[in-house]
Amino acid sequence: MKNLSNIIAVILLLLTSSNIFAENKTLIIYTYDSFAAEWGPGPSIKSAFEKNCDCTIEFIATSNAATLLTKIQLEGTQSNADIVLGFDQNFLIDAEKTNLFIKHAIDPELNIDWKNDYFTPYDYGQFAFIYDDTKLLNPPKSMAELIDRDDIKIIVQDPRTSTPGLGLLLWVKSIYGKDSPNAWQSLNDKIITYTPGWSEAYGMFLENEADMVLSYTTSPAYHLMYEETNKYKAASFAEGHYMQIEVAGILKSSQNFKLAQKFMNFISSNEFQSEIPTKNIMYPVTNIELPEAYKQLTQSNNKLLIRPELVHASKKNWINEWLNSQ
Repeated sequence: MKNLSNIIAVILLLLTSSNIFAENKTLIIYTYDSFAAEWGPGPSIKSAFEKNCDCTIEFIATSNAATLLTKIQLEGTQSNADIVLGFDQNFLIDAEKTNLFIKHAIDPELNIDWKNDYFTPYDYGQFAFIYDDTKLLNPPKSMAELIDRDDIKIIVQDPRTSTPGLGLLLWVKSIYGKDSPNAWQSLNDKIITYTPGWSEAYGMFLENEADMVLSYTTSPAYHLMYEETNKYKAASFAEGHYMQIEVAGILKSSQNFKLAQKFMNFISSNEFQSEIPTKNIMYPVTNIELPEAYKQLTQSNNKLLIRPELVHASKKNWINEWLNSQ
């Protein structure tokens, strides 16, 4: 009987240990700082997912989205991350060629065209120049007008360190093609500084250090929702606006693939997507009801986009082209 009691005790201990292990399973997600910040969508998404997963989400943030892929490349197969969330379509081929990501099922119910099965899109937007309409009474109506005018000062981000900065580089390239160096030479006369990331640039703009700042067509929605002011506007350009699609992917080295796949499916849920317009200030990838502030925004029907394969093949040359035009 004593031996039977010992066996039962060991079995109960193993079962208890197993339950504790399951309850403490951690899904590690690399992302950028504004996504994981207390005012970003991360905390609400974490809370909603943890209710049904018997797990814990741990966000590990880098300073901006452009550094995410670099971090993963440096860590290689030794990375602790299960999921990387935050770089955009311009890094897709770079990411695939690392051979660190794995294919996974993609929810087909998306309101954007998507064909890549390594990465799941979770939001999208269009780049735009934001201005205060109480100060800039006659905003440019095209990229050509912005380039030609000599009465406007702008702040933009560095394309080597910032996804919006790279977005502007590709925006100019999609409009001007081989004539982009000349366009940059003229545009540089308006640029007072290149910042490492979006937050530095937008902060300087709000401190009235420039007439316009490179951001998104959705940026005015933030001011409408949280500051109840409609003085910030996105200039609408006749040539169209360059697109950004932000994505998430699962690492091959993940120790929690099934849980990671569950999170990827969660991305298209209403609980996840409803946090995007209000906390990440971008458009959701599913057809959820948008906040009232979004109904006042202008979104260009001419959505500019260069194929990821061409961006991958040409990005280095285009950045050098930009550097040489300084």
